[in-house]
Amino acid sequence: MAFSSLFRKKSATVAVQQGGDGEQDPELNKVLTVKDLTFFGIAAIIGGGTFSAIGNACFSGGPGVVILYVICAIACGFTAMCYAEFASRVPVSGSAYTYAYVSFGELFAWIIGWALIMEYSIGNIYIAFSWSGYFTNLLETFSIHLPEWLTINYQSARDSAEGLVASKEGIAAWNNAPMISGLKIIFDLPAVVINLLITFLVYRGTKESKNISNIMVSIKLVIIVLVIIVGFFYIDIENWTPFMPNGFKGVMGGVSAVFFAYIGFDAVSTLAEESKNPQRDLPRGMIYSLLVCTVVYIVLALVITGMVSYTLLGVSDPLAEIFALKGVKWMLFIVSIAAVVAMTSVLLVFQMGQPRIWMTMSRDGLMPKKFAKIHPKYKTPGFATIVTGLVVGIPIFFTDENFVLDFTSIGTLFAFVLVCGGVLMLSPQSEAELAERQTKGKFKIPYINSKFIFPTMLLVTSIVISYLFPTFFKDTFDFSDDKIATNCTMVIFFILCIIMAVLSFLKNLSLIPLLGLISCCYLLTGMAVSNWKWFGVWLLIGLVFYFSYGFKNSKLRIQKTKG
Repeated sequence: MAFSSLFRKKSATVAVQQGGDGEQDPELNKVLTVKDLTFFGIAAIIGGGTFSAIGNACFSGGPGVVILYVICAIACGFTAMCYAEFASRVPVSGSAYTYAYVSFGELFAWIIGWALIMEYSIGNIYIAFSWSGYFTNLLETFSIHLPEWLTINYQSARDSAEGLVASKEGIAAWNNAPMISGLKIIFDLPAVVINLLITFLVYRGTKESKNISNIMVSIKLVIIVLVIIVGFFYIDIENWTPFMPNGFKGVMGGVSAVFFAYIGFDAVSTLAEESKNPQRDLPRGMIYSLLVCTVVYIVLALVITGMVSYTLLGVSDPLAEIFALKGVKWMLFIVSIAAVVAMTSVLLVFQMGQPRIWMTMSRDGLMPKKFAKIHPKYKTPGFATIVTGLVVGIPIFFTDENFVLDFTSIGTLFAFVLVCGGVLMLSPQSEAELAERQTKGKFKIPYINSKFIFPTMLLVTSIVISYLFPTFFKDTFDFSDDKIATNCTMVIFFILCIIMAVLSFLKNLSLIPLLGLISCCYLLTGMAVSNWKWFGVWLLIGLVFYFSYGFKNSKLRIQKTKG
């Protein structure tokens, strides 16, 4: 096996030809406008991060968590521009996987495709659990009570019984669950049912999914605005003091929860082949949705940390909790409806994204041919959609939401890093191509030479940090036994910054994708060591599959062999 063959690249022209321009029979339905794409982006972003993960983030960082939301928004903003650049050049399904194939080559493309399974499929497991919690609360308002053993996952119930987690519901589920052959029957029934319904809807068609998504986004935005308005009148500014009760380390401790809230915007890029004008509308849809959601997150975080002490927010349903504590019972019902609607829309968009990535990988020969099969009637990747439903549905029976949350965020950040790096490696386009893109309104990242700007930014930032936090660098380079694991990632980040500063000076790198790369790498330093271990295991499994199947069946390899 030639080492160079691992990095064989697909040209952008070939990627477009193999995508939505006629090679596929039948083609996907081109029905999405910029409004639809923006609503899909909002649908994917405002969901579990708003109604569930925001509580853990506020509990960790206090009111100062808004700083982390801003940092994540900046990182995602730079990354969204990189996605938009790729979407303008390569307007086909596949998201970061396709972009990596064009810029880095096959091995990195496979790694990103494998990582995106964590973002879309495994991320939906967390959303399904959160959806179930709010749906169960909604049923309770109508005096409908499901047995505890049908509303919780097995792992959480067992942890509660063993005293690892304080949960009355978990203990009740463990004690009251029926048994078959000595095995307690405990599973989250609402989570299983919503996964089945969403899989069926996505299987039926994009147009149907679009209409339902747009309705749900409108409903949840109206209700979130209502939450903010009502919550404003219950704000006590004393709850904002101290602003960072656990220091900046506490703020960064919520990085998994906060970043999880943002990961949906890239799902828009998987819908390229169902867009009427992808080169113009995809970039706009991603950026518009990210701007809207950033404002919502920051205002919402300020409101909920102003209403109650941050110490009370470490729950799975923080918006319901704050109104319960304030005695605003009528809002509990509205929040539950909003959460159910919001997370249903997230499930819908993510469940649409994963099959289209597998479809694209299958076209390239890296996945079995069945994954690229388009349903003749519904014009959707039918088989891949069913498999996605199984990948989400089966783990619901034996995993828990906390593990899934951390697992998902690290895989997504890794994909974002490669997308930003990919833009840095893209070959410059000719003047004629640039003129053609500008004429048709296609997105192009403004080129800003980082030759002097980035090294200066790095130097100024280091001076400011040293002034504001005198012991920061000393503490970071402390490799005592209890700190070596957490500090190693930060030291690697410092080394990367220095390397990129040198490269920016020598190669005149474009500033925006460079800042996207650095921002996402910084967020990766907030991930726990256990996250990296699990990600390494997941990556190893993916590489085994690639070398046993994908490498041998790659169309680029077959074409080269025939040539």
